[in-house]
Amino acid sequence: MSMENAKVLEQLKSKFNEAVVAGVDFRGDLTVIVSLEKLHDILAYLQSDPNLHYDHLSDVVAIDRLPHEPRFEVVYVLHSMDDFRRLLVKIRVADGVAVPSATDLWKSADWPEREIFDLMGIRFSGHPDLRRLLMWDEFEGHPLRKDFPLKGRDFDKQWNPDTIRVL
Repeated sequence: MSMENAKVLEQLKSKFNEAVVAGVDFRGDLTVIVSLEKLHDILAYLQSDPNLHYDHLSDVVAIDRLPHEPRFEVVYVLHSMDDFRRLLVKIRVADGVAVPSATDLWKSADWPEREIFDLMGIRFSGHPDLRRLLMWDEFEGHPLRKDFPLKGRDFDKQWNPDTIRVL
């Protein structure tokens, strides 16, 4: 682990103790796995602390780990534009458990959280406009889940342009 990443990990562990479950350095990027309960506090700290200053959220992604439990991983990709560092913050979350939204910290979390909700079914509590982004409103299920059926459904449905609202 690089010295810079070791300092970041140590600072997080000293501030949040057991909420920082693990830290891994892979190809120069630090990944920390944190508890769901402290996720929002940790993200806010990473953004606001002057020594860390992860001021840019470039993406939020989800991974379906079926058959493992907890089923999902949600990964926040953060960047410090001051010194060009990247940090991945992961949480593991069970099916049906809501994740706190990061939209109050970074507006760039808006559409990735909506996409994750739409395609994986993970809800984000406190999101200002959590609705489908890619699939139509009447679509049943979440097509990026590993247990989503590949055959047998009729997807040739008409959509109503009067109900489409992008922004």
